[in-house]
Parts: sequence; C-alpha cells; structure tokens
Amino acid sequence: MPPGSGFGHTPGFFSFWGLPMPTRAVLFIDGNNWYHGLKSRGLIDLGHLNYANISNKLTGSRSWLGTRYYIGRVPQSGDTRLYAAQRHFLATLEATDARITTRLGRLERRRVEDPAARELRAYLANLRQRIDPGIFRDLTRIAHTHQGATAMVEKAVDVMLAVDLVVMAERDEFDAAYLLSADGDFTPAVEAVRAHGKTVYAASPLPGAQLASVVNSFIRLQAAWFDDCYD
Repeated sequence: MPPGSGFGHTPGFFSFWGLPMPTRAVLFIDGNNWYHGLKSRGLIDLGHLNYANISNKLTGSRSWLGTRYYIGRVPQSGDTRLYAAQRHFLATLEATDARITTRLGRLERRRVEDPAARELRAYLANLRQRIDPGIFRDLTRIAHTHQGATAMVEKAVDVMLAVDLVVMAERDEFDAAYLLSADGDFTPAVEAVRAHGKTVYAASPLPGAQLASVVNSFIRLQAAWFDDCYD
C-alpha cells in the first residue's frame, strides 16, 4: 500500500488511496417512541414529514444507505379508520424513497386497570363520614365500570429492531447506525453493535439518559430542527 494511502479517517469519512469515502449510514426508527417524541415537542402534520429529508439531514456527509421504520401493525378488526390511516402512512413512507422500508410487528389487545378507578375505590372504602347513599352507589358503580380498560400493546417491534441492528452490524452492512428512539431498552443492542467497531448515534425529541450513556452521541432534537423536513 503506498505511503499516505492508509485507512485513517476524518469524521464521517474513510480514506482509500487518498480519496475521501463517506461512511455508510443506516437509520433505525422506533416508530412508537419516535411518534410520542414528536408529539411531545408539539409537532403537527406528522404525516407530512419527509423521511428522506430527515435521513439526509441526520447523516450529513455520510452515505445514507437506508431507513428502516419499525411499528406494530394495526389489525383490520376494530377501528377501521385507524387501520386505513396506518396503511396510508406506511405506503406514503415507502413511496418517498426506495431506501425507506417498514418492518411490522403486531398490536395485541390487553386488559389494563384504570388507576383512577382504583384510587376512587380505595377512597370510597376508606370514607370516614357518611355521604348520600345514592351518590355513594353511583360513585361505586362508576369505579366498577371503569376498573378495567382495553389497550393495544405493541409486541415484537423492539426485539425486531434490536436484532436487525446487531445482525446488520455483524454482517458489516453499515459503519454508522442512527437509532431514532430514546428507549433505554436498546442499551444492550447498542453495546453489542459498538463492540463490532460501529458508531451509534441516538436521535430523539425525548430525553434518554440510559441510552445516551452507551451511544457515541445522543442528538436531542428540538421542534425547529424539523422546519425543513416537511413536504
């Protein structure tokens, strides 16, 4: 190898035969966490965000190879409007750029206890003074009626993202990974990826102290950052 041709690199580039080569970057989007992060910053018109713009802006001089969006699939049964809205969003997302793909987990219905109803039951059980029997009866009925609710719980999505992140690092399919999430549950996966010599950035409007402690850099996104990312 000629002197000076080496593989030393400046930030964002490798050098080969003296020519700068952008490092390969892939984005992994934790759809549910990312969505709630955007909402927390007061962003609106989320369906008009252009993910090619977001990807290019985050990766900068690196070579953007792909963006993978992970989300639970809304079932056709139940709220058909929600199902149709998600189908439209995912189709629009993938039509933006051939490098953008979606990975779908599942949503399962789970019975969850309403904390307000639990607190109301405890309050009524510990009343130290009499109240109108009719009011007591109505409040008891309300607490009983709302003691449980049905919620949709996302399953397999985080595991799918974490596995893809690690496996793609092992296969040397990227040099830098951008994890669009603030979820500390990804900490072990990030540590495994960095052990393979890869660079990992996390980016989110939400804080994420646990994740920030293991990535190369945590990019806290403000609302104004997205101003030029809309269609």
